[in-house]
Parts: sequence; C-alpha cells; structure tokens
Amino acid sequence: MSGRPCSWLFRVTLAAAALLRPEQRARPLAARPAARPRSLVPGFLGALKMEMTEMTGVSLKRGSLAVEDNDSLTPAEEAKRQKVSEGWLTKGQDGIDNNSPPSCENVPGLPKVVSAGKRKKHSGAPLQEEEEEEEDGLSEEGEEEGEAESFADMMKHGLTELDVGITKFVSSHQGFSGILKERYSDFVVHEIGKDGRISHLDDLSIPVDEEDPSEDVFTVLTAEEKQRLEELQLFKNKETSVAIEVVEDTKEKRTVIHQAIKSLFPGLETKTEDREGKKYIVAYHAAGKKALANPRKHSWPKSRGSYCHFVLYKENKDTMDAINVLSKYLRVKPNIFSYMGTKDKRAITVQEIAVLKITAQRLAHLNKCLMNFKLGNFSYQKNPLKLGELQGNHFTVVLRNITGTDDQVEQAMNSLKEIGFINYYGMQRFGTTAVPTYQVGRAILQNSWAEVMDLILKPRSGAEKGYLVRCREEWAKTKDPAAALRKLPVKRCVEGQLLRGLSKYGMKNIVSAFGIIPRNNRLMYIHSYQSYVWNNMVSKRIEEYGLTPVPGDLVLKGATATYIEEEDVNNYSIHDVVMPLPGFDVIYPKHKISDAYREMLTADNLDIDNMRHKIRDYSLSGAYRKIIIRPQNVSWEVVAYDDPKIPLFNTDVDNLEGKPPPVFASEGKYRALKMDFSLPPSTYATMAIREVLKMDTSIKNQTQLNTTWLR
Repeated sequence: MSGRPCSWLFRVTLAAAALLRPEQRARPLAARPAARPRSLVPGFLGALKMEMTEMTGVSLKRGSLAVEDNDSLTPAEEAKRQKVSEGWLTKGQDGIDNNSPPSCENVPGLPKVVSAGKRKKHSGAPLQEEEEEEEDGLSEEGEEEGEAESFADMMKHGLTELDVGITKFVSSHQGFSGILKERYSDFVVHEIGKDGRISHLDDLSIPVDEEDPSEDVFTVLTAEEKQRLEELQLFKNKETSVAIEVVEDTKEKRTVIHQAIKSLFPGLETKTEDREGKKYIVAYHAAGKKALANPRKHSWPKSRGSYCHFVLYKENKDTMDAINVLSKYLRVKPNIFSYMGTKDKRAITVQEIAVLKITAQRLAHLNKCLMNFKLGNFSYQKNPLKLGELQGNHFTVVLRNITGTDDQVEQAMNSLKEIGFINYYGMQRFGTTAVPTYQVGRAILQNSWAEVMDLILKPRSGAEKGYLVRCREEWAKTKDPAAALRKLPVKRCVEGQLLRGLSKYGMKNIVSAFGIIPRNNRLMYIHSYQSYVWNNMVSKRIEEYGLTPVPGDLVLKGATATYIEEEDVNNYSIHDVVMPLPGFDVIYPKHKISDAYREMLTADNLDIDNMRHKIRDYSLSGAYRKIIIRPQNVSWEVVAYDDPKIPLFNTDVDNLEGKPPPVFASEGKYRALKMDFSLPPSTYATMAIREVLKMDTSIKNQTQLNTTWLR
C-alpha cells in the first residue's frame, strides 16, 4: 500500500486548492460525512517526444496533478518497518508515512486549510480525532493566517525528482493533464493474495457456529458497567474486581453476562456470588497483565481454526492506524492482528486481515459502530497471515478532466501496457522536508552520529508548525534535549523520541539515544539511502544503454543474480534486467554502471566493498530490483461526464448496497480516464501514473506549478 501513498503530495495540492477563490474550491464529498473535500487543482505537462527524455526538458505551464500510492513492500523491507504501534489501544505514531519515518514535520497543517469550518467528528474513531487536535497544539484559525507563507516556503525548499535520481521516461507519447482524486473514491486499491486472487468485500454474512454466544452479549451490559470493566481490564484503578448485579435473575441471563464480560474484555474471568440475597456476577483478572496479550485459550473451540480471517475495506486510514482502531474497540492488543502488506491512508483500500481468537460475530458487530470501515468475508483458519505473502495490488484510478486526445490516451496506455515504466522509488521514499531522509541514512552508514543528530534536529527552511520551529530553535540555542523536548507537545515523532533518548543517555551516547526510535523507523533512513543510489544508477543505466539488455547486465535465476553474456543477450528482454541496491551480499553489473556505483559511494565516503556496519542493524546486505515494471491486467476507458460530484465506478460497498453502476453520456463537459492495472509488491503507482502523464511528482514541482497557475 507503510504507504503510506504519497499522502504529503496530496495534502500539498489540497493546500493549493485552499488558496483558490471560493467558487474554485473543491466541493465536499457527497454522502461521505467523514471525508474532507478532495478536489485538486488541474494539471498540465508539456509534450515529450524523445524516448527516455530528460526531465529538464519538460515544459511546465500551469497547475498540477497530485498522485498517491498504496504500495506494499517485499518481505525483507516490510519486516523492517511493519511493527504495529508500540503503545496499545492508542493512536499510531504521529505523522508516519509508509516510506518515511514518523515526523512532527510532515507537511504540517495542510489538511486543515481545506476545511471551511471546524473538523467534523464521527463515531468511527472520535478519540483519535480529538487526540490529533490536541497534539497539534494549534487552532485552525491560528494556522490559517500563516498558511500562504508556509506554502511559499515549502515551494522553495522541497526536493524535486531530479534531486533523487528520477530523470528518465521510457515512452515516446505526448503527455497530458488530469486530476487525480477529485473525489475520494477515485483511487481504489485491492490486495492480490498469494493465490493470485484479488481481495473483494462481497459477503457480510457470519459463519454459522453453534459455539458463538447470542447477540445479547453486545447489549446486556450498560455503558457504566462497560466503563468500569474496561478500567478494571486496563488496570486503571485500584479495584481488584467489579460486581454486576443480575436484575431479573435467570440462569440464561447470568450466562449471557458471563459471556459478555469474557468475550468483550479479554483477560477477565467471572464468577457468580450471592450477596444479601441478590445475585452478582463478579469480574476479576485471570492472570495479571499478561492475560491482555493472549485471548483466553480454554474459551475457544478446539475444532475451530485459531485465526479469524476477514476482508477489511477502509477509507482514509493506513493499515496500522486501522488496526489500532479495531484493537481499541475490541479491547485487545494490536499485535494479535496479522496482514500481508500495509495499505496507505489516502485512498479506499481492500485487504485481508487475520486476528487471533476473535470471533467473526464480534468483528461483524464493529460494522455497526465504525464509519469508513467495513469488515466481511469471514472465515476461520489455522494460521495467521505473513508479511510479504501477497502478490501485489490491483489499482483502479480515475484521472478526471483530462486534456489528452483519444489518440494521446491510447498511445500512453498502450505504452504502459506493452513497455511499462521505470521502477523508481517514489518521492515519498525520501521524506517531505528540506532535509531528505537519505541524507540521514548516509550519515548513519558513515558512522557520523553527530551529523545524524544534527540532521534530524537542526532548524530548517520551509513550512513547519510553530511548536516544532520553537523546539529546533531551542535545540540550536542550548543543545539541551530536555529543554527542547518541553517545546514539543508531540512526543512520539522522531524528533521527540531522539530528544528523549538524548535526555536519558546523554550527548556522548548518541547511538543509544538514536536507538530509542523504533527499529523499523531507524532502518527507513538507510533504505532511503539505498533507494537514492538505486534511482540514480538506473537513470544512468538507461541513459547509457537504453531499453535493451547488454552484456554485463544482471538477471535473476531463482534468487541468484547472474551476468548476461554476449552470446545470451538475445535470450533476455529489458524486463528481465535487475540492478542491485548497495550491500555486502550483492554483485554489480560488469559494465560502466559498476564504476558509477563505486564513484557515487566513494563520493559519499562509503566503501562499496565493505557495507558491513559496526552496529549489526545498520549493515546492508543489499537486494536486487527490476529496472522496468510492466503492469498486468491493464485496461482503460475514457468516459464523458457533466457532474464532477458523481462517482465514475462502484466500490465494493456500493455493490453490497445494491447501487447501480454509473451510466455515461456519449458527450459531456468533462472527460475522465479510468485506469485498471496490477503491480507487484514494492512498486509505486505514482511512477506508473508519472509515465502516463509525463509529469514530475515532487512536492516542490507540484507547489510551484499550482502557485504559478493561481497568479
């Protein structure tokens, strides 16, 4: 999908929309109260006719398109960043994008600008919405005034595709403009399982199981009783038990109360007591705090698989945030959930989830109390899901208000289908601020820990929230981590975690202080550097040798990389060629690009022949990545429409609700390109759409285009 899509890019374009005159602004999404307005600013990119054209030759005239990925990673990459929230029953770490560490500085405040009034709350996760507002520490009105300046600042200091090695196209068609996500449902991702089946939510029924308790378990307890039981379960007070009087005492009523407490509050046991002639159900802890992590073993039928698998349909939540919400409502720890890959926030996504010893009945009940979530297709299985088991993702994308002729669209989509696109790591891999994540990764590999600390904490140009600016200024002035931390209301971001580590271990032990940051987030910096090198090298490879295999290129035979020999060149195509991410366990091509790798790493004070680090976590083994990806299951159609508010295809939930598919006129005010395609894990949908439209997806370019167009 970890993803998280290019959510920063989407927010920036929304900020541009906020600067429009009122009549130009986006209209709210009809019939979806929890979503914010999604209309983006139209985009344009000039024609490019040369094959593998340099980005510097693009003619940019107005407006832009923001695109977003829902990408999943290879098992090795996923495992390094996949840890679900450290705290339990809490919101996920602040500001975390799927491909960049959680930061207090991820395009601050931009979503707020689009809202005309106060943010709407909904019953899906009111607690989380409130937490986000409290942690912002700023009112919407307070930020509105400075937003134009922040927008301009960001325009000056962001990265471009050129900065991270994204410089080539493979196709020769002329680019055209379009708007992505004019409606929230214009970007839909369906996971492709290990069996090749695309996940769909199409069945809300609950498997028949005589062992399941009755539906009364969800209503038999009062709100006050549930509150007391939750406080007992979470050790929030000094009570060792909670007694619930059985009104209208019958054996059946007592049984339902027992079942309700045990199923809704894992870790609690119950017993019946007589007190002054009245019956009470007494709840108490079965096995201390450890009982919270593991659902009660003896309450689960032996004949039933231990894991309930289900399809999760979600809007505007990444996978880890979604699991935190589900665990909060189920009152269990997030780590009893498993999944094959993360899906990102800014889209509608459909994926398979597994949870340990939670019944389908309980999961289905969440459909009544959560908005923007839907759970279904329940089944009981013996095993959980494993990271990386998926085959990829299937995307349904609508580009609205396109300017390309039918011939241009046909050329672009046929090129995508037949040739594909360069498998670059997308812009979200490199962070969203003036300090790219690959610079931090390079400093880690150089063992330059003072520089690591400085890059993360130093003041910087660009748009940042006031409290983060004050935190950085305090750090620059005093180098006192405790004093800087006091300026920072959001403690769970990278800056807060590093400052907490420095307070604990001191300025002379930066390695241990940095180690407080969760491992998967630390490794993202190193992966960002590897991605930076790979992007630059693949651009050089295509510039030097074009789109045909040459002797000395690498291909995979199984999991082993081998060289293409002169006599074997005709046995391979460009789609077979791979290039290495630098590491101690890879080989490099036997042509000019091998020297380019060595030169680039030498310039960065790194030894390509020794990529092992003093700290084992930071040693790079390397990996191989195909340089050209050809999407599968590619289809498209151009449709005409008059009303920008109407959906142009049905989602799974629309189909479940029996909504008829949209009917298109032969002519209309606007034209849209509806695209369907499947991508393997660890590829970026933004890069596929970039190839179709011939556009720069960087935050800097997007903001410059939008600002120019608004003048």
